[in-house]
Parts: sequence; C-alpha cells; structure tokens
Amino acid sequence: MQEKIIKEGRYRYMEMGEGTPIIILHGLMGGLSNFQGVMEYFPKNGYRVIVPELPIYDMPLLKTNVKSFAKFVERFIQFKGLDNVILLGNSLGGHIGLLHTKLYPAKVKALVITGSSGLYESAMGDGYPKRGDYEFIKKKAENVFYDPAVATKEIVDEVFATVNDRIKLVKTLAIAKSAIRHNMSKDLPHMHTPTCIIWGKDDSVTPPNVAVEFDELLPNSDLFWIAKCGHAPMMEHPEEFNTILAAWLKKRKL
Repeated sequence: MQEKIIKEGRYRYMEMGEGTPIIILHGLMGGLSNFQGVMEYFPKNGYRVIVPELPIYDMPLLKTNVKSFAKFVERFIQFKGLDNVILLGNSLGGHIGLLHTKLYPAKVKALVITGSSGLYESAMGDGYPKRGDYEFIKKKAENVFYDPAVATKEIVDEVFATVNDRIKLVKTLAIAKSAIRHNMSKDLPHMHTPTCIIWGKDDSVTPPNVAVEFDELLPNSDLFWIAKCGHAPMMEHPEEFNTILAAWLKKRKL
C-alpha cells in the first residue's frame, strides 16, 4: 500500500473516493493497512475515505500525548478544507477521535469507535514490553486478536522493531501514560455526537464491559458486537464490520 501514500506539506495520508469524508485514525501499533477493508468498501459507496499517518513517534516527548494528536487531526482537517467529517478510530485512534470530538464538536458529524481507549485504565499500558524477547512480543501481538493467525510475521516484526527502538519505546510508554491520564468518563455524558460503537466480543485489550460503559455514558450511541473477534474488528472481520457500519450510517442518514 506504500505507493498510495500522498505526501503534502507536513502530512502523509491516503485518500480515495468522493462524498462524505470519513477520516480513519489508526492505533498505536497499527498501520494504515489495518483498515484496508474499510478503504476498499466505503469509497465505492459514496464516501471519501482519508487516512492520515498520525505522528506517533515524531512529536517532541512533551507533546507525545492524546491531546496533541487530537489537535494534529484538527490541523489536518483544516489543511484539507473539510467540514462535517465522520471520525473512525481503533484503539488509541478511537481515543484521539473521542477527544477531538469533545474539543471540536462542530467539525464532527459522527464518530465510530472500535476497541477504543479512553475509559479502561490499563488498555494500553499493560505488560509493556520486553525488549529483545521476540517470542514475548509475538504472544502479545497474537493476544490482540481472537484468531492468533491474524498476527502475521510482518505485524510481529513491526511491533518487535518498535519496542527495540529506544526512542520509540519511550514515546510508546509516554502515550500509554497519557491515555490513562485522559480518562474521558466525565466528558462522555456531555458529548451528543452520533456514535457507533463496534466491539469484538473477545477483546482482551479493552474488554466488552468497556464497550458497555462507553454506550451507557454516551447519550447518542449505538453498540454492536462482533463474535469471535478481538481488539481490531476491522482487521479480523472486515466484511461484518463494513456491513454494520454501512447500515448504521444509512439508518442515521449520514
């Protein structure tokens, strides 16, 4: 997918389709390709899908936090001249989407979160990580999914390289601590943006009770489950994920 990345100004992103903009926000260890199913489906169905590369490891350490990334998304939206966007985020990306929606509610007409941090304290900081231990990293990567086979060698190698890069490791831990500090339980009841919550029933990173709590706290949300599915539904069950999201967008007239 590398050849499709657009470099413009300070931004690197992928873009396809025309229509209502869906901005995809990837997670801490997740690349742009994690959303390949979404990127293939929604441009054919009247949506403009845009996937910015988040500067996870490019911010100064003091700015390596959820709020800085939410502001980065706002600058990107302004750069692209967008309005009334739909934000779709997985894991850390969901948390960034939630905080962006809180800070800039007029810009976001809908929010989609899946396996999102923002409520569960150990969602991103649990058991991080053993440098140099490939088998430990492989096991950690496999545990993200219901089906461990989804954690391909390419995915494991990428995570292994990240945690063995000292600067990236320091920033990974800084982001994890920031995610814990930015607990949004008090903010959610005041956020009336239509929100679609799609969750894996077997998510061990952000367990199902986290999704239930999001649904209870958000005043304008709908919760959907995907069975035999872990932390990244759009990767493990892309067709079911797309079907749920497309039906929700249609029902909400978005």
